[in-house]
Amino acid sequence: MNILYERLLLIVLVMILLIVMWCMYDNYYVYIHTMNDSILKYKPGQSQTAPEDSPISDDMVAWLTIDGTNIDYPVMQGTDNLKYLNTDPFGNYALSGSIFLDSRNSPDFTDDYSLVYGHHMEYGKMFGALDDFLDQSYLDQHSAGTLIIGKNAEKIYGLEVFASMSANAKDETVFDPGQGDIRKFIKNNSQIYVTDSDRRIIALSTCAEGNSMSRTLVFCYIVQ
Repeated sequence: MNILYERLLLIVLVMILLIVMWCMYDNYYVYIHTMNDSILKYKPGQSQTAPEDSPISDDMVAWLTIDGTNIDYPVMQGTDNLKYLNTDPFGNYALSGSIFLDSRNSPDFTDDYSLVYGHHMEYGKMFGALDDFLDQSYLDQHSAGTLIIGKNAEKIYGLEVFASMSANAKDETVFDPGQGDIRKFIKNNSQIYVTDSDRRIIALSTCAEGNSMSRTLVFCYIVQ
């Protein structure tokens, strides 16, 4: 009986060890497949590669940079909001996916309100840095950025970070472009709100860590 008990205990311990090893491998796999700085060589206006020779998919509609953070990525747009959840900018399967524009938005960011998504990754990768913007001092020190439209850098805009909030993923005012008075909603519901403006708005959204329905959003004015 003792021998049987010991064998069962050994099997359970081995299974636990295998699960732990799988979790460690899974985290490592996601991390190493997250976009690294090498993609910056394809950034419009700075790349030595002609736009037509860039390996980045033609679904790229812009390049987004927030100064002083790891946010410096191409922005993709699919025919729906599922494609780039697990597809990298080169068209390959990747758990870390891509930064992507809502499929309902205009690809040239001429809408009054544009919504951009990205996974919440460790070490501030992808949109993992958005949580930091819920701190007033951090937002004040990282309030500038750039939005380059298209592979050929047809237009280049400045970005001015002006607000941040936590929200529920089911809130249509935020997550359905064109629904409701988005400016009033942002002003009334943001943890941090800096200033009013009639400029176009771009929202950056990511999952809040540990809660599948909570989102962290950072709002920027598009500056001509």
